Amino acid sequence: MRRRTRTTPPGPPVPSRPSFPSFPSLPSLPSLPSRPFLGLLVLLAALLLPGARPHPAAAADNGTWGVFPTPPAGAAVTDRAYFFHQGAAGTTVSDSVTVVNSSDRERTFRVFATDAVNTPAGGAFALLPVDRTPQDVGAWVALAPQAAGTVTLPAKGRLDIPFTVRVPQDAAPGDHVGGIAALGTEVEGVRQDGKVQVGVKRQVGARLYFRVPGPLAPGLSVEDVRVRRSAPLLPWVREARATVSYALVNRGNVVVEPRVAVRAEGLFGRTVLDRPAREQRLMLLPGQRIELAEPWPDAPQSDRVTVRVSAGAAAYPDLAAESAVRFTAVPWPALAALLLLAAAAATARVLHRRRRTPAPDKDPAPDPDPAPAPGLAPAP
Repeated sequence: MRRRTRTTPPGPPVPSRPSFPSFPSLPSLPSLPSRPFLGLLVLLAALLLPGARPHPAAAADNGTWGVFPTPPAGAAVTDRAYFFHQGAAGTTVSDSVTVVNSSDRERTFRVFATDAVNTPAGGAFALLPVDRTPQDVGAWVALAPQAAGTVTLPAKGRLDIPFTVRVPQDAAPGDHVGGIAALGTEVEGVRQDGKVQVGVKRQVGARLYFRVPGPLAPGLSVEDVRVRRSAPLLPWVREARATVSYALVNRGNVVVEPRVAVRAEGLFGRTVLDRPAREQRLMLLPGQRIELAEPWPDAPQSDRVTVRVSAGAAAYPDLAAESAVRFTAVPWPALAALLLLAAAAATARVLHRRRRTPAPDKDPAPDPDPAPAPGLAPAP
């Protein structure tokens, strides 16, 4: 396969007004009808003991505990789904996070701040586990002393924890994403990891989006486009299937919500696949690389195909990237069978001709010299 890639480098600076992406509302927790705000604010990420990798964050639906921005004084419901802040280098921002134990028994948690990443496969939002030291906004957060070590909440208890975000003097402009999580200290299960059994814990986290003003340069690239095919033994009896896989890399300093289009052309410019640009329902964080895949159920069975993957973002109309790959679709099993049949037919024809052709007679012995005619003397 031959690949061609066109990458859009970080573009010109855009206004420094915060323009964080919108987020879908999360379902309410069924076990907490009197606290509907929890359903909008709680994110769940499964967490293993030390040595685990980050796990995707998802809506918490077990109603056990939650983490969310503290509601305003006197308010029972918060109007914030996540933490959104902006601060210049060298400044400090203050806020408060709330941890709620909605279960019927006492629970102990470890509350900590950390960085966010995209999972390599699929690009889901994830928070680093507690054993990973944060290097970005998670390292800027200082929780109140009451959160040091562990915190224990009674059944249906709630704890508000103030915190500050101290922006370093050398903080780079752009978006910095992390979260504040509450890790349950109770081991809730055991998972087999190779030959080792690993205790499973859970954490719930509220996202933190922090923007440092300055030149904002969105950047996006499409890389490593590949096509994997699976063709039937007999072509055109069943459909051939393929998978178009590719990588998206955020090379800028702002969060982008990528829109991806996939198009394929066969010989003479025929369109064999046309999927217009659509949202991927993910937020690609600065510096992150993710792997995505597109199923192609009716791929060509015999053609010379060029597949192009292009990406952009609705919030940044000038942001565009594209990469292409060429491949030849050949029904190899059928072609091999035809070649074998042709070889067998040719062999049979040669053998048949040999059987029908009579064997040539042996050369007869040469006649003796004829006797001289009467009256003629033999030649000397």
